[in-house]
Amino acid sequence: MSERKIILIIEDQADIRKLIKMTMELGNSEVHEADNGENGWHMVKALRPHLVLLDVMMPGSLDGYQVCQKIKQDPVLRQTAVVLLTARGQQADFDMGHQAGADAYLTKPFSPLELIDTVDGLLDKSNRQPV
Repeated sequence: MSERKIILIIEDQADIRKLIKMTMELGNSEVHEADNGENGWHMVKALRPHLVLLDVMMPGSLDGYQVCQKIKQDPVLRQTAVVLLTARGQQADFDMGHQAGADAYLTKPFSPLELIDTVDGLLDKSNRQPV
């Protein structure tokens, strides 16, 4: 049996967070939640998850782009896969996500299958990295 994956959802809207959590719990994953960028960043440092599902627009001092950038600039955390989730689908938004270091970008509304495929692809890729 494969290693249980730790997934952190950082999303300020409770209904979307619940839907994502239910989708992710279908697999062999340990799912955690945060409701804003500051809490999410603290949880990333504490949990060191395999993957972060990160909303872009959140209240508080850290948005999703900033949290993503912090993860990717941290030598301990930079291998963490980050999927940005947002209603903003303009090319400039994708470019900002790429500049922040995101591994994938899903535009809301996305289907649970699309989310599962994206997450599975990133987690499979992380399993194949050389030791």
